[in-house]
Amino acid sequence: MGRLTTHVLDTVHGVPAAGVQFMLHRLAPQRILLLDGRTNADGRCDRPLLEGAAFTAGTYELDFHAGDYFAARGLDLPRPRFLDIVTLRFGIADAAQHYHVPLLVSPFAYSTYRGS
Repeated sequence: MGRLTTHVLDTVHGVPAAGVQFMLHRLAPQRILLLDGRTNADGRCDRPLLEGAAFTAGTYELDFHAGDYFAARGLDLPRPRFLDIVTLRFGIADAAQHYHVPLLVSPFAYSTYRGS
């Protein structure tokens, strides 16, 4: 059985981003909230976001509250924030595989990839 995991890296400070609020949604037939949590001290979740019977093929979105994270770290951010909530939309095609969706983020840029 496959599983879905994530982690967040703060590219401004060069550290794992601890305490970032995230929300996982499934997008079929409408947007449904599956999970709401925060990253741990290592910038990861304490358990997989999806696994077992809950891990199914489909389209998902992960919302990361990056603006709140950087504001809490004391960064002087413009109003409105250039990046506030970073939404990653991705598809799971094979529920037998492991999908890792990391976020590398700063107040002005982000990147992601399918990790292992």
